[in-house]
Formats: sequence, C-alpha cells, structure tokens
Amino acid sequence: MITLYDGGTHMPLLWSNLVPATLEGRAIHNVQNAMFAAAMAHSMEVGLEDIRHGLRTFDTTFFQAPGRMNIFDDHPFKVILDYGHNPAAVGAMVDLVEQLDVRGRRICVLSTPGDRRDEDVRAIAEIAAGSFDHYVCRRDDVLRGREPNEIPELLRSALLAAGVANENIDVIPDEVEATEAALQSAAPGDLLLVFGDNIARTWNQIQSFAADPAAQAHDTRACAAPPVTLPDLPDLALQNGPSLIRDERGVRIARDVEEAD
Repeated sequence: MITLYDGGTHMPLLWSNLVPATLEGRAIHNVQNAMFAAAMAHSMEVGLEDIRHGLRTFDTTFFQAPGRMNIFDDHPFKVILDYGHNPAAVGAMVDLVEQLDVRGRRICVLSTPGDRRDEDVRAIAEIAAGSFDHYVCRRDDVLRGREPNEIPELLRSALLAAGVANENIDVIPDEVEATEAALQSAAPGDLLLVFGDNIARTWNQIQSFAADPAAQAHDTRACAAPPVTLPDLPDLALQNGPSLIRDERGVRIARDVEEAD
C-alpha cells in the first residue's frame, strides 16, 4: 500500500500492484518511483484523488515513457526495451526479469555508452551475469572516444570473468544487427531484454520484426495439426420425421418429394 503521512495524518492512496507501471508490484524500482511521485504531488497540494488517478493511469508504454521499460507482447515471446545506461538502471531491470515468469529462455542485448569508466562497464556485465541464458554484446552508434569493438569486447570479457560460458555470448557491435540477431534467436515463451541506445529506431525494429520465413515455414509444418478423417456413418433418420442425407455436400434433410409436388 502506498501511503502518505503528513503531520501525523495517515492517508492511504492505493495498493502498489494497481499502478500499471509496477507490473503488479514486480517492478520494485517503479514502486519506489510511484512513492516519490505521490509525495512530490502531495507537497504541491495536488488532491489525493488526482494523485490516485495519475498513478492508476500511468504505464510504461512507448507513448508515455519511451525507453523506460517498454514492453512488447505481440510476438510469441516478450520483449522489454529499456535505456539502462548505468549499473543501477541495469540492476533494476535484471531484478525485474528475475521476478517475471518465463517459460523459455532469458536473452539480453547488453551495452553501455562509451564514456563510462571501465569499472562501470565491468559492473554492468557482472550485474547481468547469471540472470540470462544468452547475451548479445553491442556498442552505441556514437563511440564517445572508444574503439569500434571496445565496449562489446569489454562486456564479453567481464561476463566470462563472472562465469558466463563463452558459447552463451555473442559480440555484434552494431545495434541494429545485434537487436535483429536477438529477435531472430527468440523462441515462443522466451523473454528478450534489450538495452537500447537509439530508442525510437529500436522500438520500431521490435514492432516490425518478422521471423525468418524459412524458420516460420518450418515451425508451421511442425505445429500443423494432422488431417482429420471422418469415420463412415450409417444412414441417419430423424425420429418420426424426414430422413437425413449425407454426401459430399454434407448432411441435410431429404426433401419431401410428394409435398414438393
């Protein structure tokens, strides 16, 4: 329950799981953000019902909060896009992923801006290590003084040092190519967390993604239901009524010839 205390007055607002941005209370960092937002709004003399309404209607959609825990559920797998660019932000998203029920694998596209200290880059990799089944390490478009492959290779080295197996790490420096590879590798039931740089471009890429046609065709054949063969049925008749005819057109009531004449 998010509650305000002011001068000894106890003012309950609403349960944190009713705030859409908290994903039913699983996104602890947004529970904290909701508490701060409520306190600041109250200090500005915003009414309690207006504060409740604001919390109930704010969600982490791309429209309302681009780059902040944007979730896309229209693929057979879940995708979360976030502009996590420091250890604290990455840690919050990793904590969220661990709270979610995932039937398949957890996949992460991992990066950080080039002007971060080496120890910060390593800290980001250490925080993410062990929480995902596969990692794709990339860099931002703007290198900020780094060599083209320096950030993804530094992330890879830190993941390896933290115990991640080499076969579970891909280094794909370009953001578009890294995101595409991660999307292509995702299977139904997986969760893909993408730490993005060019948020609008990456969100459009996630929305417009279509799996490889050959893979789709293979999946369709594998999942197609076997043909149904109907058993031979004896001639049917309605009790105390007209007969039923069964032929290539289906089943129908026989015409009453004498009545028709």
